[in-house]
Amino acid sequence: MKKIQVIGFAIAVCFCFQLAIAQDEQDQPTSNILQYTPSKLIGKGQWDIKWFNNLYTETESTFVEGAQPRQTFFTSTLEVYTGVGSNKRWNLGTILEFRSNVVAGRGALEVFQFDGETGTARSGLTSIAPSIKFVPIPTVNNFSIQSSFFIPLVDNETEEGVFLDQNGYIWQNRFFYDHTFPGGKWQLFSELNSELSFGKEEDSFANNSLNLTPGLFLSYFPTTKFTVLALAQHSQRIDLGNNFPQDFTAIGGGLKYQLTKELNVEALYTNFVRGSNTGLGETFNIGLRAIL
Repeated sequence: MKKIQVIGFAIAVCFCFQLAIAQDEQDQPTSNILQYTPSKLIGKGQWDIKWFNNLYTETESTFVEGAQPRQTFFTSTLEVYTGVGSNKRWNLGTILEFRSNVVAGRGALEVFQFDGETGTARSGLTSIAPSIKFVPIPTVNNFSIQSSFFIPLVDNETEEGVFLDQNGYIWQNRFFYDHTFPGGKWQLFSELNSELSFGKEEDSFANNSLNLTPGLFLSYFPTTKFTVLALAQHSQRIDLGNNFPQDFTAIGGGLKYQLTKELNVEALYTNFVRGSNTGLGETFNIGLRAIL
């Protein structure tokens, strides 16, 4: 099944690649997907709104051998930022996360039923985070930091055997850097995400740990309005007293397209190729971003 999904995803990427080239053979003015990478900040009075949806599903894990009943975890994230000050060096915003999870062999798309069936499903708004983005070095505008403080909105991490979200505070710092190669066709984006989780040890498996996730994203722009990309990420949870070390490595790819001057869409696929104390699944992602 995984091989069929990967082949289908590759065919879809190739189709969109050809379609975008056919529709946009002429060079276009610089688009938001080329100009506003996650490293770049918006200016005073502008708004950056991103709605990103992640569907993770697994039938394998490192906890047991062989196949297991399917588990699926859906996360919908809304990020809203506005520019303050001058020189595009400071952005202030808020992050909201909504989750819907199903277990015990239920179908992957049943996360969208939001039925809350006892023992197999849970859903709800799980966290809110005030956030700030800033450029620490004025002369290097392609290096930025995003610092967010996540406040949990769940009472219990797990109920009736169904996990919803971490029940603990998370101080997240994401370090962004990108480089566009001469000619403007290739772009390398890198990220280091750090998450310090803290709270009562009995409230969450992740409390009192530090999670580090470096990632590399290589993008090719056949036109300024369209890009295809490949990515690789590794996540390492460092035990600071919770006795639950964890790690995984994922690879994948995707595409982005500038729908209008303000709005772009992106689609990503990743596969967890290895790990310890983790599931071995895959993610399907789609997002919209508007810069106003």
